[in-house]
Amino acid sequence: MDTPFAVINADDFYGSTTFSGLQKFLENVSDNDRYQYAMMGFVLENTLTDNGSVARGICEVSEDGLLKTITERTKIQKFGNETKFEENGEWTVIPEGSFVSMNTWGFTPSIFDELEKRLPKFLEDSKDNILKAEYFLPSVVDELIRENKADVKVLPCNEKWYGVTYKEDKEPVMAAIRNMVDDGAYPEKLWK
Repeated sequence: MDTPFAVINADDFYGSTTFSGLQKFLENVSDNDRYQYAMMGFVLENTLTDNGSVARGICEVSEDGLLKTITERTKIQKFGNETKFEENGEWTVIPEGSFVSMNTWGFTPSIFDELEKRLPKFLEDSKDNILKAEYFLPSVVDELIRENKADVKVLPCNEKWYGVTYKEDKEPVMAAIRNMVDDGAYPEKLWK
């Protein structure tokens, strides 16, 4: 890979402005003294399911729109009008309107060297639970930010995320996509 590129989760539906936002960033990006990356910043409330908990990278964003930190939270859930994450048996409220990562990134090829360099440490740290361990992309990006190696532009996104985290999510996701097709946002057939 020798050009800027996008990364998404294959099992999520993000919406068209997600892709157009990434495209616009990627058309003109190149690394300078720091890596130049982007992340679509989804509004937390637009990324939740009514059927249980989800995992998200909770983001802290600077006033100039750069990602300051990203913390992977593996158990986030709605409780009435509040959204909370669980850690060590305690639930903590996440501020309304917080940005989260949905693994929609714009990268330059420099990310590959960084992922490769950090993989041995991850494997060593995970050796006692290797079958369940996950090499979180947001965690690597967070390390690069903390090391002052990368600037990550947060591209605000108001799209509603759709995904099938639980079997009960399938019907509402199918209905939402059907509505988008019926409203003309997407064609009946993507390929002819």
